Amino acid sequence: MAKNAQPVAKRCKALNVSPAAMGYAKKNTNRNPKGGMRRKQSEYARQLNEKQKVKFVYGVLEKQFSSYYEKATKMPGKAGENLLILCERRLDNVVFRLGFAQTRRQARQLVSHGHFTVDGEKVNIPSYQVKPGQVIAVRQRSRSSVLFTKLTGEDAVFVSVPEWLSLDRDELKGTVTRMPERADVDFPVEEHLIVEHYSR
Repeated sequence: MAKNAQPVAKRCKALNVSPAAMGYAKKNTNRNPKGGMRRKQSEYARQLNEKQKVKFVYGVLEKQFSSYYEKATKMPGKAGENLLILCERRLDNVVFRLGFAQTRRQARQLVSHGHFTVDGEKVNIPSYQVKPGQVIAVRQRSRSSVLFTKLTGEDAVFVSVPEWLSLDRDELKGTVTRMPERADVDFPVEEHLIVEHYSR
């Protein structure tokens, strides 16, 4: 399985992404302290940067991201917003947003290892697109794992779940209550620049 193994803190700084958006609240880097003193970017560089940012945050490689864009252009509405919504609907992103994993990278690994079900059926495809009404849950045989037992009880860390999802912490399951919208994306991105990049 192909994956992005780039250093998180260094890449976040290069793309001007908060590590918190990746689930890394304490990550930082002291490399290249004058990195912010860069020359004005060209329009192409800005477009490329926004594309790389979204790919990096969601852990999507170029081939799949291009496929998402093609699909987004054929959907009703704005292509840029559709692209972000397709990324939000990924199962690994939903697992992260529900608080079942600390980062999207960890969520991708957990899904691949078969720790989750969708409507009672095991799904081990991180890119699986969830739909309204579906229930995502930790598999029964995985619930005794230390990784998941610490998600319940009084000592469980509070997770801010987006409005398009609902969480039943005690049952270790979440429900997709509606389709995600542009406003539900939790990091700053100028998606129109991505559209311009692919339209060149």
